[in-house]
Amino acid sequence: MTDTKSPAGQAARPGPHVAGLRERITRFVADRVIPYETVLDAGGPAADAALDSLRARAREAGLWALPLPAELGGGGLSFAEYAALAEAEGASDHGPAALGSAPLLDVTMLARYGGPRVREEYLAPLVAGTLRACYAMTEPDVPGSDPALTGTRAERSADGSWLVSGRKWFTSGAGRADLVTVLVRTGGSPGDREGLSLLLVPTGSAGFRVLRELPVLGAAGQYEIGLDRVRVPADHLLGAEGGALSIAGERLRLGRTLRCLRWIGQAERAFDLMCGRAAARSGSGGPLAGHQLVQQHVFEALLALRGARLLAHEAVALIAAGQDARTEVGLAKVAAARMLQQVTDSAIQVHGAAGLGPDTPLPSLFRTGRAARILDGPDELHITSVARRVLAGYAPGVPAPEPAGRTAPPG
Repeated sequence: MTDTKSPAGQAARPGPHVAGLRERITRFVADRVIPYETVLDAGGPAADAALDSLRARAREAGLWALPLPAELGGGGLSFAEYAALAEAEGASDHGPAALGSAPLLDVTMLARYGGPRVREEYLAPLVAGTLRACYAMTEPDVPGSDPALTGTRAERSADGSWLVSGRKWFTSGAGRADLVTVLVRTGGSPGDREGLSLLLVPTGSAGFRVLRELPVLGAAGQYEIGLDRVRVPADHLLGAEGGALSIAGERLRLGRTLRCLRWIGQAERAFDLMCGRAAARSGSGGPLAGHQLVQQHVFEALLALRGARLLAHEAVALIAAGQDARTEVGLAKVAAARMLQQVTDSAIQVHGAAGLGPDTPLPSLFRTGRAARILDGPDELHITSVARRVLAGYAPGVPAPEPAGRTAPPG
Protein backbone atom coordinates (compact mmCIF):
# COMPACT_ATOMS: atom_id res chain seq x y z
CA MET A 1 0.00 0.00 0.00
CA THR A 2 1.26 3.46 -0.89
CA ASP A 3 1.96 5.77 2.07
CA THR A 4 -0.16 8.83 1.34
CA LYS A 5 0.72 10.53 4.62
CA SER A 6 3.12 13.46 4.56
CA PRO A 7 6.33 13.46 6.66
CA ALA A 8 4.87 16.34 8.70
CA GLY A 9 1.87 14.19 9.52
CA GLN A 10 4.11 11.41 10.79
CA ALA A 11 5.08 13.53 13.80
CA ALA A 12 1.54 13.11 15.12
CA ARG A 13 1.51 9.34 14.82
CA PRO A 14 -0.24 7.54 17.67
CA GLY A 15 1.51 5.53 20.38
CA PRO A 16 2.46 1.86 19.93
CA HIS A 17 -0.85 0.53 21.31
CA VAL A 18 -3.01 2.54 18.93
CA ALA A 19 -0.62 1.94 16.02
CA GLY A 20 -0.89 -1.80 16.67
CA LEU A 21 -4.66 -1.58 16.71
CA ARG A 22 -4.60 0.27 13.41
CA GLU A 23 -2.57 -2.50 11.78
CA ARG A 24 -4.98 -5.14 13.09
CA ILE A 25 -8.01 -3.16 11.91
CA THR A 26 -6.44 -2.69 8.49
CA ARG A 27 -6.02 -6.45 8.15
CA PHE A 28 -9.50 -7.19 9.49
CA VAL A 29 -11.19 -4.83 7.07
CA ALA A 30 -9.12 -6.10 4.13
CA ASP A 31 -9.47 -9.81 4.93
CA ARG A 32 -12.94 -9.97 6.46
CA VAL A 33 -15.11 -6.98 5.55
CA ILE A 34 -14.13 -6.06 1.99
CA PRO A 35 -14.83 -9.55 0.58
CA TYR A 36 -18.47 -9.17 1.73
CA GLU A 37 -19.05 -5.64 0.42
CA THR A 38 -21.19 -6.72 -2.53
CA VAL A 39 -23.47 -8.74 -0.26
CA LEU A 40 -23.65 -5.95 2.33
CA ASP A 41 -24.39 -3.31 -0.32
CA ALA A 42 -27.35 -5.33 -1.57
CA GLY A 43 -29.11 -5.42 1.79
CA GLY A 44 -31.70 -8.01 2.78
CA PRO A 45 -31.40 -11.20 4.86
CA ALA A 46 -28.05 -12.22 3.33
CA ALA A 47 -26.54 -8.86 4.26
CA ASP A 48 -27.94 -9.11 7.80
CA ALA A 49 -26.42 -12.57 8.24
CA ALA A 50 -23.05 -11.45 6.87
CA LEU A 51 -22.93 -8.42 9.15
CA ASP A 52 -23.82 -10.50 12.21
CA SER A 53 -21.00 -12.91 11.35
CA LEU A 54 -18.51 -10.06 10.94
CA ARG A 55 -19.53 -8.54 14.26
CA ALA A 56 -18.93 -11.87 16.00
CA ARG A 57 -15.47 -12.11 14.44
CA ALA A 58 -14.66 -8.55 15.52
CA ARG A 59 -15.49 -9.44 19.12
CA GLU A 60 -13.32 -12.55 18.92
CA ALA A 61 -10.45 -10.46 17.56
CA GLY A 62 -10.69 -7.92 20.41
CA LEU A 63 -11.56 -5.10 18.00
CA TRP A 64 -15.15 -4.49 19.07
CA ALA A 65 -16.45 -0.98 19.87
CA LEU A 66 -13.00 0.49 20.44
CA PRO A 67 -14.09 4.17 20.75
CA LEU A 68 -17.01 3.43 23.09
CA PRO A 69 -16.83 3.78 26.90
CA ALA A 70 -14.99 0.98 28.70
CA GLU A 71 -17.49 1.05 31.58
CA LEU A 72 -20.19 0.13 29.08
CA GLY A 73 -18.21 -2.67 27.47
CA GLY A 74 -16.34 -0.74 24.79
CA GLY A 75 -12.64 -0.24 24.18
CA GLY A 76 -12.44 3.12 25.94
CA LEU A 77 -10.35 4.93 23.33
CA SER A 78 -10.53 8.71 23.35
CA PHE A 79 -11.83 10.56 20.31
CA ALA A 80 -8.31 11.62 19.36
CA GLU A 81 -7.06 8.02 19.63
CA TYR A 82 -9.96 6.69 17.61
CA ALA A 83 -9.33 9.31 14.92
CA ALA A 84 -6.03 7.53 14.25
CA LEU A 85 -7.98 4.32 13.53
CA ALA A 86 -10.98 5.72 11.68
CA GLU A 87 -9.29 5.82 8.27
CA ALA A 88 -8.39 2.13 8.48
CA GLU A 89 -11.81 1.16 9.79
CA GLY A 90 -13.58 3.31 7.21
CA ALA A 91 -11.69 1.88 4.23
CA SER A 92 -14.94 -0.02 3.77
CA ASP A 93 -18.28 1.73 4.18
CA HIS A 94 -19.30 -1.26 6.30
CA GLY A 95 -16.25 -1.21 8.59
CA PRO A 96 -17.78 0.83 11.44
CA ALA A 97 -20.86 -1.40 11.62
CA ALA A 98 -18.80 -4.59 11.49
CA LEU A 99 -16.40 -3.39 14.19
CA GLY A 100 -19.03 -1.96 16.52
CA SER A 101 -18.10 1.71 16.39
CA ALA A 102 -21.18 2.74 14.38
CA PRO A 103 -23.17 3.62 17.58
CA LEU A 104 -20.55 6.15 18.67
CA LEU A 105 -22.68 9.20 17.87
CA ASP A 106 -25.82 7.76 19.48
CA VAL A 107 -24.00 6.58 22.60
CA THR A 108 -22.24 9.93 22.96
CA MET A 109 -25.45 11.94 22.62
CA LEU A 110 -27.52 9.68 24.90
CA ALA A 111 -24.78 9.69 27.54
CA ARG A 112 -24.61 13.49 27.50
CA TYR A 113 -28.27 14.41 27.10
CA GLY A 114 -30.36 11.38 28.06
CA GLY A 115 -32.07 11.11 31.43
CA PRO A 116 -31.31 8.38 34.00
CA ARG A 117 -33.74 5.86 32.50
CA VAL A 118 -32.43 6.35 28.97
CA ARG A 119 -28.82 5.94 30.10
CA GLU A 120 -29.49 2.91 32.25
CA GLU A 121 -31.78 1.11 29.81
CA TYR A 122 -30.10 1.70 26.47
CA LEU A 123 -26.41 2.58 26.64
CA ALA A 124 -24.90 -0.81 27.51
CA PRO A 125 -27.04 -2.73 24.96
CA LEU A 126 -26.10 -0.20 22.26
CA VAL A 127 -22.41 -0.75 22.96
CA ALA A 128 -22.91 -4.53 23.04
CA GLY A 129 -24.70 -4.42 19.70
CA THR A 130 -27.89 -6.02 21.03
CA LEU A 131 -29.74 -2.75 20.38
CA ARG A 132 -29.36 -0.58 17.29
CA ALA A 133 -30.10 3.11 16.97
CA CYS A 134 -30.42 5.63 14.16
CA TYR A 135 -31.06 9.34 13.69
CA ALA A 136 -33.97 10.93 11.81
CA MET A 137 -33.65 14.60 10.92
CA THR A 138 -34.59 15.30 7.29
CA GLU A 139 -38.08 15.16 5.80
CA PRO A 140 -39.54 14.67 2.31
CA ASP A 141 -40.15 17.92 0.41
CA VAL A 142 -38.22 19.94 3.00
CA PRO A 143 -34.61 21.08 2.44
CA GLY A 144 -32.51 18.92 4.73
CA SER A 145 -30.07 21.78 5.18
CA ASP A 146 -32.73 23.87 6.98
CA PRO A 147 -33.94 22.08 10.14
CA ALA A 148 -36.08 25.10 11.04
CA LEU A 149 -38.58 23.85 8.44
CA THR A 150 -39.14 20.62 10.38
CA GLY A 151 -42.81 19.70 10.31
CA THR A 152 -42.83 16.48 12.37
CA ARG A 153 -44.71 17.45 15.53
CA ALA A 154 -44.82 16.16 19.10
CA GLU A 155 -47.69 17.07 21.38
CA ARG A 156 -47.82 16.52 25.12
CA SER A 157 -50.45 14.20 26.53
CA ALA A 158 -52.11 14.65 29.89
CA ASP A 159 -49.74 12.11 31.45
CA GLY A 160 -46.66 14.01 30.21
CA SER A 161 -45.83 11.60 27.36
CA TRP A 162 -45.45 12.80 23.77
CA LEU A 163 -47.52 11.93 20.70
CA VAL A 164 -45.34 12.17 17.58
CA SER A 165 -46.63 12.44 14.01
CA GLY A 166 -44.74 13.04 10.79
CA ARG A 167 -42.40 11.52 8.20
CA LYS A 168 -38.63 11.36 7.94
CA TRP A 169 -36.42 10.05 5.19
CA PHE A 170 -32.80 9.18 4.42
CA THR A 171 -32.65 7.69 7.89
CA SER A 172 -29.60 5.43 7.88
CA GLY A 173 -30.12 1.96 9.30
CA ALA A 174 -33.80 2.42 10.22
CA GLY A 175 -34.69 -0.99 8.80
CA ARG A 176 -33.02 -2.82 11.70
CA ALA A 177 -33.05 -0.09 14.35
CA ASP A 178 -34.61 -0.51 17.79
CA LEU A 179 -34.37 3.19 18.63
CA VAL A 180 -34.49 6.33 16.54
CA THR A 181 -33.67 9.85 17.69
CA VAL A 182 -36.21 12.10 15.96
CA LEU A 183 -36.03 15.84 15.44
CA VAL A 184 -39.54 17.11 16.23
CA ARG A 185 -41.36 20.37 16.66
CA THR A 186 -42.68 20.79 20.20
CA GLY A 187 -43.53 24.46 19.72
CA GLY A 188 -43.84 27.18 17.11
CA SER A 189 -44.40 26.68 13.38
CA PRO A 190 -42.21 25.46 10.49
CA GLY A 191 -39.68 28.19 9.84
CA ASP A 192 -39.14 28.97 13.54
CA ARG A 193 -35.75 28.00 14.93
CA GLU A 194 -37.25 27.81 18.40
CA GLY A 195 -39.44 24.94 19.51
CA LEU A 196 -37.37 22.06 18.11
CA SER A 197 -36.64 19.09 20.38
CA LEU A 198 -35.13 15.60 20.17
CA LEU A 199 -37.10 12.54 21.24
CA LEU A 200 -35.80 8.99 21.49
CA VAL A 201 -38.46 6.78 19.90
CA PRO A 202 -38.55 2.98 20.34
CA THR A 203 -39.30 1.58 16.89
CA GLY A 204 -41.57 -1.10 18.32
CA SER A 205 -44.07 1.56 19.37
CA ALA A 206 -47.55 1.53 17.89
CA GLY A 207 -47.78 3.89 14.94
CA PHE A 208 -44.11 3.64 13.93
CA ARG A 209 -43.57 2.28 10.40
CA VAL A 210 -40.71 1.83 7.98
CA LEU A 211 -42.41 3.07 4.81
CA ARG A 212 -39.80 2.11 2.23
CA GLU A 213 -36.11 1.65 1.58
CA LEU A 214 -34.34 4.40 -0.36
CA PRO A 215 -31.38 2.94 -2.27
CA VAL A 216 -28.67 5.55 -2.82
CA LEU A 217 -27.33 5.07 -6.34
CA GLY A 218 -28.15 1.40 -5.96
CA ALA A 219 -26.83 0.80 -2.42
CA ALA A 220 -29.14 -0.19 0.43
CA GLY A 221 -29.29 1.23 3.95
CA GLN A 222 -31.40 4.41 3.82
CA TYR A 223 -35.10 4.46 4.73
CA GLU A 224 -38.22 6.57 4.90
CA ILE A 225 -40.18 6.24 8.15
CA GLY A 226 -43.63 7.32 9.26
CA LEU A 227 -44.87 8.20 12.74
CA ASP A 228 -48.63 8.25 13.36
CA ARG A 229 -49.32 9.47 16.90
CA VAL A 230 -46.46 7.41 18.29
CA ARG A 231 -46.49 7.64 22.08
CA VAL A 232 -43.06 8.42 23.53
CA PRO A 233 -42.37 8.46 27.30
CA ALA A 234 -41.76 11.90 28.81
CA ASP A 235 -38.30 10.85 30.01
CA HIS A 236 -37.21 10.06 26.43
CA LEU A 237 -36.69 13.75 25.70
CA LEU A 238 -32.99 14.41 25.06
CA GLY A 239 -31.72 17.61 26.63
CA ALA A 240 -34.09 20.48 27.26
CA GLU A 241 -37.34 21.01 25.41
CA GLY A 242 -36.62 23.38 22.53
CA GLY A 243 -32.88 22.72 22.72
CA ALA A 244 -32.51 20.40 19.74
CA LEU A 245 -30.45 22.59 17.43
CA SER A 246 -27.44 22.89 19.72
CA ILE A 247 -27.42 19.13 20.36
CA ALA A 248 -27.95 18.35 16.68
CA GLY A 249 -25.14 20.74 15.74
CA GLU A 250 -22.80 19.01 18.15
CA ARG A 251 -23.74 15.61 16.77
CA LEU A 252 -23.35 16.74 13.17
CA ARG A 253 -19.89 18.23 13.74
CA LEU A 254 -18.66 15.05 15.37
CA GLY A 255 -20.32 12.84 12.75
CA ARG A 256 -19.06 14.83 9.79
CA THR A 257 -15.50 14.69 11.11
CA LEU A 258 -15.68 10.94 11.56
CA ARG A 259 -17.02 10.49 8.06
CA CYS A 260 -14.23 12.66 6.65
CA LEU A 261 -11.69 10.30 8.20
CA ARG A 262 -13.50 7.27 6.82
CA TRP A 263 -13.74 8.81 3.35
CA ILE A 264 -9.98 9.33 3.44
CA GLY A 265 -9.58 5.60 4.12
CA GLN A 266 -11.77 4.78 1.13
CA ALA A 267 -9.89 7.23 -1.07
CA GLU A 268 -6.63 5.50 -0.14
CA ARG A 269 -8.07 2.26 -1.50
CA ALA A 270 -8.88 3.98 -4.78
CA PHE A 271 -5.44 5.61 -4.87
CA ASP A 272 -3.68 2.28 -4.35
CA LEU A 273 -5.77 0.64 -7.06
CA MET A 274 -4.93 3.48 -9.47
CA CYS A 275 -1.20 3.32 -8.81
CA GLY A 276 -1.16 -0.47 -9.01
CA ARG A 277 -2.97 -0.36 -12.34
CA ALA A 278 -0.62 2.31 -13.69
CA ALA A 279 2.43 0.27 -12.71
CA ALA A 280 1.15 -3.08 -14.01
CA ARG A 281 -0.76 -2.15 -17.17
CA SER A 282 1.15 -1.72 -20.41
CA GLY A 283 0.10 -0.78 -23.92
CA SER A 284 1.92 -0.19 -27.16
CA GLY A 285 3.47 2.92 -25.58
CA GLY A 286 4.76 1.08 -22.53
CA PRO A 287 3.49 1.07 -18.92
CA LEU A 288 0.70 3.51 -18.09
CA ALA A 289 2.90 4.87 -15.30
CA GLY A 290 5.16 6.38 -17.96
CA HIS A 291 2.42 8.57 -19.41
CA GLN A 292 2.36 12.16 -18.21
CA LEU A 293 -1.43 12.36 -18.09
CA VAL A 294 -1.52 9.31 -15.81
CA GLN A 295 1.18 10.90 -13.67
CA GLN A 296 -1.01 13.99 -13.42
CA HIS A 297 -3.90 11.86 -12.11
CA VAL A 298 -1.57 10.45 -9.45
CA PHE A 299 -0.23 13.86 -8.46
CA GLU A 300 -3.64 15.54 -8.22
CA ALA A 301 -5.06 12.63 -6.23
CA LEU A 302 -2.17 12.64 -3.77
CA LEU A 303 -2.43 16.41 -3.39
CA ALA A 304 -6.16 16.16 -2.63
CA LEU A 305 -5.66 13.26 -0.20
CA ARG A 306 -2.99 15.00 1.85
CA GLY A 307 -4.90 18.27 1.95
CA ALA A 308 -8.12 16.61 3.09
CA ARG A 309 -6.29 14.62 5.75
CA LEU A 310 -4.70 17.74 7.25
CA LEU A 311 -8.04 19.54 7.36
CA ALA A 312 -9.78 16.55 8.94
CA HIS A 313 -7.17 16.18 11.68
CA GLU A 314 -7.27 19.91 12.37
CA ALA A 315 -11.00 19.48 13.05
CA VAL A 316 -10.27 16.43 15.22
CA ALA A 317 -7.80 18.39 17.34
CA LEU A 318 -10.26 21.23 17.96
CA ILE A 319 -13.14 18.89 18.82
CA ALA A 320 -10.92 16.86 21.16
CA ALA A 321 -9.89 20.11 22.88
CA GLY A 322 -13.51 21.23 23.26
CA GLN A 323 -13.01 24.25 21.00
CA ASP A 324 -15.21 25.74 18.28
CA ALA A 325 -14.58 23.62 15.20
CA ARG A 326 -17.44 24.76 12.96
CA THR A 327 -15.21 26.33 10.31
CA GLU A 328 -12.72 23.48 10.31
CA VAL A 329 -15.43 20.82 10.11
CA GLY A 330 -17.06 22.64 7.19
CA LEU A 331 -13.76 22.90 5.32
CA ALA A 332 -12.89 19.26 6.01
CA LYS A 333 -16.32 17.96 4.99
CA VAL A 334 -16.28 19.67 1.60
CA ALA A 335 -12.63 18.84 0.96
CA ALA A 336 -12.97 15.16 1.91
CA ALA A 337 -16.18 14.60 -0.06
CA ARG A 338 -14.77 16.25 -3.18
CA MET A 339 -11.50 14.41 -2.72
CA LEU A 340 -13.11 10.97 -2.53
CA GLN A 341 -15.04 11.63 -5.71
CA GLN A 342 -11.96 13.06 -7.47
CA VAL A 343 -9.56 10.28 -6.46
CA THR A 344 -12.04 7.54 -7.35
CA ASP A 345 -12.85 9.20 -10.67
CA SER A 346 -9.14 9.30 -11.53
CA ALA A 347 -8.75 5.65 -10.55
CA ILE A 348 -11.66 4.71 -12.81
CA GLN A 349 -10.12 6.69 -15.67
CA VAL A 350 -6.78 4.92 -15.31
CA HIS A 351 -8.54 1.54 -15.21
CA GLY A 352 -10.57 2.31 -18.33
CA ALA A 353 -13.60 0.11 -18.90
CA ALA A 354 -12.46 -2.23 -16.11
CA GLY A 355 -13.09 0.58 -13.64
CA LEU A 356 -16.77 0.65 -14.54
CA GLY A 357 -17.42 -3.06 -14.05
CA PRO A 358 -17.89 -5.39 -11.09
CA ASP A 359 -14.29 -6.54 -10.73
CA THR A 360 -13.09 -3.58 -8.63
CA PRO A 361 -14.70 -1.63 -5.77
CA LEU A 362 -14.31 1.61 -7.72
CA PRO A 363 -17.99 2.01 -8.73
CA SER A 364 -19.00 1.61 -5.09
CA LEU A 365 -16.33 4.05 -3.89
CA PHE A 366 -17.37 6.57 -6.53
CA ARG A 367 -20.99 6.25 -5.43
CA THR A 368 -19.97 7.00 -1.84
CA GLY A 369 -17.99 10.03 -2.94
CA ARG A 370 -20.82 11.43 -5.02
CA ALA A 371 -23.38 10.90 -2.27
CA ALA A 372 -21.00 12.48 0.27
CA ARG A 373 -21.33 15.83 -1.48
CA ILE A 374 -25.05 15.90 -0.65
CA LEU A 375 -25.59 13.81 2.49
CA ASP A 376 -24.54 15.35 5.82
CA GLY A 377 -25.17 18.77 4.31
CA PRO A 378 -24.54 19.65 0.67
CA ASP A 379 -21.33 21.41 -0.35
CA GLU A 380 -23.25 24.64 -0.85
CA LEU A 381 -24.41 24.70 2.77
CA HIS A 382 -20.88 24.37 4.14
CA ILE A 383 -19.42 26.85 1.65
CA THR A 384 -21.99 29.47 2.58
CA SER A 385 -21.83 28.95 6.35
CA VAL A 386 -18.03 28.96 6.48
CA ALA A 387 -17.75 32.03 4.25
CA ARG A 388 -20.32 33.95 6.29
CA ARG A 389 -18.52 33.09 9.52
CA VAL A 390 -15.18 34.23 8.10
CA LEU A 391 -16.59 37.44 6.60
CA ALA A 392 -18.31 38.35 9.87
CA GLY A 393 -14.86 38.79 11.35
CA TYR A 394 -14.14 41.54 8.85
CA ALA A 395 -17.26 43.60 9.58
CA PRO A 396 -16.68 47.26 10.50
CA GLY A 397 -15.96 47.68 14.18
CA VAL A 398 -14.90 44.06 14.67
CA PRO A 399 -11.27 43.55 15.81
CA ALA A 400 -8.99 42.36 13.01
CA PRO A 401 -9.19 38.56 12.79
CA GLU A 402 -6.35 36.11 12.56
CA PRO A 403 -5.59 35.31 8.89
CA ALA A 404 -8.02 32.61 7.84
CA GLY A 405 -5.30 30.27 6.63
CA ARG A 406 -3.15 30.45 9.76
CA THR A 407 -2.88 27.33 11.83
CA ALA A 408 -0.80 26.38 14.82
CA PRO A 409 2.80 25.41 14.03
CA PRO A 410 3.61 21.68 14.04
CA GLY A 411 4.28 20.17 17.44
